[in-house]
Amino acid sequence: MAALSLDGSNPDVSLLRDINGLAKLAPRWLDRAVEGVAEYGLILLMVLLAGWCWWRVARRGGSEAPAAVAGVVWAGLAGGVALLLNVPLRNFVDRPRPFAEHQGLDVLVKSTARYSFVSDHATVTMAVAVGLFLVSRKWGLAAVAIALAEGFCRIYMGVHYPTDVLGGFALGTAVALLLAPFALALLTPLMTAVAASRAGLLVRAPRAAGAPTARRGEAYPEPTAVDKDLAA
Repeated sequence: MAALSLDGSNPDVSLLRDINGLAKLAPRWLDRAVEGVAEYGLILLMVLLAGWCWWRVARRGGSEAPAAVAGVVWAGLAGGVALLLNVPLRNFVDRPRPFAEHQGLDVLVKSTARYSFVSDHATVTMAVAVGLFLVSRKWGLAAVAIALAEGFCRIYMGVHYPTDVLGGFALGTAVALLLAPFALALLTPLMTAVAASRAGLLVRAPRAAGAPTARRGEAYPEPTAVDKDLAA
C-alpha cells in the first residue's frame, strides 16, 4: 500500500508501530489480558471509582454535599455528551482504522467500527476523569491514570493511532471543563432538592450519632477537616 511508504516519516504511524510492536514481543496470555482490561476492565474500574467518589462525598454530609454529588453526576454525563459529540466528528474526519491502511500490525481486536479518529474509549474515560478531578484532585488523578492506561491499550491493540487517542483526550477534557459551569448550575439545585426528599441518602448521608444537626430552616454544619478528605 502507498501508506506503507509513509511509515518512516510519519511519527504517528511510527509510534503506533513501536507501541503495537510490544504486542508482538509479549506472550499471548499478556495480549489477552490487555485486551480484556482495555475492553471491559478499565471501563468497569472507572465506573467503580465514580461510584466510590459518589459515596464518599455523600457520606461527608453538610451543605457542600449536593454540589459535590452534582459534580460526580456531571462526570458521568460528560462522558456521554463527549461520546455523542464524537459521532459527527468521526463522520467528518472519516479516518480509517490503522490496520486498514498499514500492514504488519498485530491487531488484538477486530473492531467492526469503520472510523478511527477519535477514540471513543479515550474520549469517554478522559471526560469522566476530568469531571471527577473537578470534585476531588486525589481521585481525579487516579481516574486520569485509568484514562491514560485506556489510551495506551487502544494503541497497543492496533485499533487506534496515537493521535486518535490524543484527540479523544482533548475532546473529553474540553467537554468536561467547558460545559461544567452550565451543567453544575442545573445539577446542583436538582441535587439539593433530592437531598431534601425521601431519596436524600443518595446525596447526603445522615449525620453520625452525636454529630451536630441542623435545626429546621438552618443549613447543616459545615464539614470538618476530616470530612473534607476528598477535597485534597
